Amino acid sequence: MTRHFHVVFWILVSLWSGLLRAEELRWGFGPADGMPYVQVSEHVLLGGFIRRLGERIAKDLSVSVSFVETPNKRIEESLKNGRIHLICNSNPEWMVDAPAYHWSPPLFEEEDALLQHRDSPAINGLTDLKGKVLGTSLGYAYSMPLMEAFANHDVERKDVRDLDTRLNLLSHKRLDAVIDMRRALAYELAARPDVPLVFSPWVVERYRLHCAYGSQLPVPAEHLDAALQSLRDSGELESLLQGEQQRAGLQDR
Repeated sequence: MTRHFHVVFWILVSLWSGLLRAEELRWGFGPADGMPYVQVSEHVLLGGFIRRLGERIAKDLSVSVSFVETPNKRIEESLKNGRIHLICNSNPEWMVDAPAYHWSPPLFEEEDALLQHRDSPAINGLTDLKGKVLGTSLGYAYSMPLMEAFANHDVERKDVRDLDTRLNLLSHKRLDAVIDMRRALAYELAARPDVPLVFSPWVVERYRLHCAYGSQLPVPAEHLDAALQSLRDSGELESLLQGEQQRAGLQDR
């Protein structure tokens, strides 16, 4: 009788542990996104909007969450093989196989902008960028006209491992400009008031950011959609993002 009880007990414990593991959300994050989106050290997500959003959603859905570093070039592979269940700060136009994923409602708008050295002539458009070297993120897709300019060698694309390195190179005029999401660039400028860098007047592209879910998502996609939309519609999502921006003394721009 005692042996039977112990066997049943351990079977139940194993089943329960399996259920808990099955309900863990593996949330991908792009290490190159930078603050206010991600604060990364030694490949671990320590803070930023993505961590706060993931923890908030996990609480709403009563699941656990783990954050998995996912470089741009590995996003689609990771979504398809289940290494991650979802990743945010994404857009269908950036994915080769966008129809393979479930896309959340749009979370907020962003734009690709340029930083340039304050002593350089203003870059007002793609024509002004011709013949110049642009600091970019490895594996990142930009606007179609800019991607065509890279392909035609009208603009030299220089992939640099992180934004911090790109800004240092730009400060020493070893790049002509740097492109990134405006919030990330503005955050860095606020944190480094002495750098000789300014925004270009040119807005390269505006877009909406979504979350992309893989087919192995352990919760119903509609539940995740509803939780994200509720945060967006209530203004809480924007508050989370603003809170991270204000950590650098930065108001939304």
